[in-house]
Amino acid sequence: MHIEKQPKTWSYICIGLYVAGIAYMGVETIPEDTGIWLILSSAFLVLGLLPFLGVPISKFIYHRIRINPELGTLRVGRELIPLADLDPASVQAARAEVPLTAAERYAASLSAVDAPVPGLRAKDQGRARLVGGAWGVPAGMDTVTLANRRGEPLLIATRDRNAFLTALATATPA
Repeated sequence: MHIEKQPKTWSYICIGLYVAGIAYMGVETIPEDTGIWLILSSAFLVLGLLPFLGVPISKFIYHRIRINPELGTLRVGRELIPLADLDPASVQAARAEVPLTAAERYAASLSAVDAPVPGLRAKDQGRARLVGGAWGVPAGMDTVTLANRRGEPLLIATRDRNAFLTALATATPA
């Protein structure tokens, strides 16, 4: 079984700063201005904290990868793919590819858009379909292009390319 862990440092920093700021405001205002403190706390939550947590939450929902060889499934975000549907040759070809540099990863992730808008769909542009349910790859994430047995190219965003492809190669039936 392979599960990609999501880094939580950014989320912890943002939540810590929010809690520290709200606590500081509470110390100054709480017995007499509790209503104003509650209003400002919720305003800072919606307008300050949630925009900074949007990308980590999106990565958790749409780019979470789980390989379960017992069930024979690959779950990427909201999508479930049977391992038997993946072409083992495409997995081996992806393992043989030279990994991209950081700058190349950023450029590739910014051009990997699969929005449900005419002209921005991956199939309209002749590119691989982005797996998981997202409209794009978060900036800087590595991508792996695989194929299913029908020949459809699939683009999967991953945090650890080598570990993902190694686990997939061992779990994919030949």
